[in-house]
Amino acid sequence: MNAAAQLPPRHSSPALMSLDEALALILDGREPLLPVESVPTLDADGRVLREDVVSSLAVPALDNSAMDGYAVRCAELGTDGASVPISQRIAAGQVPLPLQPGTVARIFTGAAIPAGADAVLMQEDAEVVEGQRMRCLRLPALGQSIRRVGEDVALGSAVLRKGRRLGAADLGLAASVGQARLTVGCRPRVALLSTGDELVMPGEVAPQDMPAGSIYNSNRFFLRALLQRLGCAVTDLGAVPDRFDATVSALRDAAQSHHLILSSGGVSVGEEDHVKAAVQSLGELNLWQVAIKPGKPFAFGRVGPTRFMGLPGNPVSSWVTALALVRPWLLRMQGVSEPLPTPQWTTAAFDWPRPDRRREFLRVRRQADGRLALYPKQGSGVLTSVVWSDGLVDNPPGQAIAAGDMVRYLSLNELLA
Repeated sequence: MNAAAQLPPRHSSPALMSLDEALALILDGREPLLPVESVPTLDADGRVLREDVVSSLAVPALDNSAMDGYAVRCAELGTDGASVPISQRIAAGQVPLPLQPGTVARIFTGAAIPAGADAVLMQEDAEVVEGQRMRCLRLPALGQSIRRVGEDVALGSAVLRKGRRLGAADLGLAASVGQARLTVGCRPRVALLSTGDELVMPGEVAPQDMPAGSIYNSNRFFLRALLQRLGCAVTDLGAVPDRFDATVSALRDAAQSHHLILSSGGVSVGEEDHVKAAVQSLGELNLWQVAIKPGKPFAFGRVGPTRFMGLPGNPVSSWVTALALVRPWLLRMQGVSEPLPTPQWTTAAFDWPRPDRRREFLRVRRQADGRLALYPKQGSGVLTSVVWSDGLVDNPPGQAIAAGDMVRYLSLNELLA
């Protein structure tokens, strides 16, 4: 028997799951959405609407003036220098009299159009003479500057659809149709924890006194902020020691009262990475490692009844996996109908000649000419690349990029809204 035959058989690593496969698993639709609650419209910013908002009135409710000026009958006006009497003054909220023949009405923005008027002459095109008469300087068109009944919102129309994440304008629109409260998805309760004995909190140790090998826990800061932006109620559990028993204890406690446990670090394959074994001892892992760069070490499973997601420890890897995999799950659980971002096809202003076999997320910034510049350092520990960038290029596996190519651009404004 030769030497080669005496070697133990080599076990090939299992194939990494693609991002699309991982998202299909995470968003499979079998997990029930979070319950709903009714909240004041004033407090609904960032929440996910779970019932259509149907208007019980038309907006505007009456024909009204779009500007300050004069309500007129166009056929009775002329520009020959003749003036006509001003028969009434109409402010917003007042009920006007019908427009008397041969007269005009002084009217202000938002005021109801009097019966018989067919246009509003803006005040810049009019001249007041003799105190109570008006001379037309420029003839208006029929219907000019009149906002018609239901022009904005028709009676019985759905002005906001369920599944929408509400923003400031949405709240104003809901209020404009009389909605004092809105039915929204409950906030996900998320337990956030970090693993790693090397982690130090800013303020605990001065930079010049940092022990060799120690690092500040930056992931804790941006993950907590991201979760709060996504509408979550966050319990920050801090850092967990690199011990199996401590990891099990932290996970068991967090599972009691949260919808999601989100960890950072400890999901690789090193001897001090205990998260995988701890999760399996308390529940199950459905996913381990995804074919993306940065961010391959990603875990998805359960700890008892609570969903678990584990992010890699390198900050950019943690950032990318949080946006690509955690964000869609959190939005879907609140009821967002389209939780995945929509890429924009944009022109690259850089070369990327040596692509990875995994799907890559490159940190880029849109230039003044609209093309995308690439941050020169794309390492998974270079957090400055995230601060510098305004988006990510979603690059398929093995796809080289040359300046001038069209690439898929994901806006951070959308991802972090």
